[in-house]
Amino acid sequence: MVVMVSDESKDTARVNLAAGYRLRTGQHLPVVGFGTWALPEGPECSRAVCDAIRAGYRLIDGAAFYRNERSVGKGIKAALSQGVARSELTITSKVWVDNLGYQSTMDSFFKSLNDLELDYLDLYLIHWPASPNKHAAWQELNLATWKAMVELYEEGYVRAIGVSNFLPHHLENLLSYRVAPMVNQLEVHPGYSQRALVDLCHEHGIVVEGWSPFGRGAVLGDATINAIADAHECTAAQVCLAFCRQLKVIPLPKSAASNRMVSNLDFLDITLSPAEMGQLLALDDIRLGYSGEHPDR
Repeated sequence: MVVMVSDESKDTARVNLAAGYRLRTGQHLPVVGFGTWALPEGPECSRAVCDAIRAGYRLIDGAAFYRNERSVGKGIKAALSQGVARSELTITSKVWVDNLGYQSTMDSFFKSLNDLELDYLDLYLIHWPASPNKHAAWQELNLATWKAMVELYEEGYVRAIGVSNFLPHHLENLLSYRVAPMVNQLEVHPGYSQRALVDLCHEHGIVVEGWSPFGRGAVLGDATINAIADAHECTAAQVCLAFCRQLKVIPLPKSAASNRMVSNLDFLDITLSPAEMGQLLALDDIRLGYSGEHPDR
């Protein structure tokens, strides 16, 4: 069962940005995160990460594949120098699919830790699973990777571990391991809710994070979403984030503009009606904004 910490008002919600969803370890994941995909290595990335933390984001989602972890680390360091406590932050990285396997995962983890200039990570994920059409022994490869993840967790190098883009058949042999995945990060937005998979994760106590909550921008011009935004006097982006939240999914928006970072957090004020949620879920029929990235293809 996935437990969400209550937030009774906007002010309370902002105070509790870092205490949204409770993992089975007792650790909390924030109600929203900041994504770093496509932020180019360099000062722009560092500034965006620092600005996001200053705006109130406490979960920073990164990955080795984004090739910007040195700059992400500099942004984190800048925020820490301005008075933010390291214990307030949830810093995430991921092992890329080309580096699956026990030793490659270990090597990838410590490279990310070094590039970020951190002593530990809060969350480490398998970015994409080994899959039947790419790897002959895909189940064994996922399990060997997971063995490394569990050792990193048990030795205290990372506070929580999980997966990303894992479908039920990828999850199956990990669920019975001595430490099961705590998080599954999936593409989730109006038009591609993956609701059945999200519900399955919740049934197993797996917290779901949602990447590309705006469908890579493709959903923001949709008439249905904008009509709902007009009714709530908010932005289409805020509707997308509220949609994720009402599915008990942690959205991971990305923006390099500090004003949009702040504006996006106002989704915490919005409660969509059952009818509005139904309208947004119906967009799944046309796969609005779907990236086309399927873990088995």
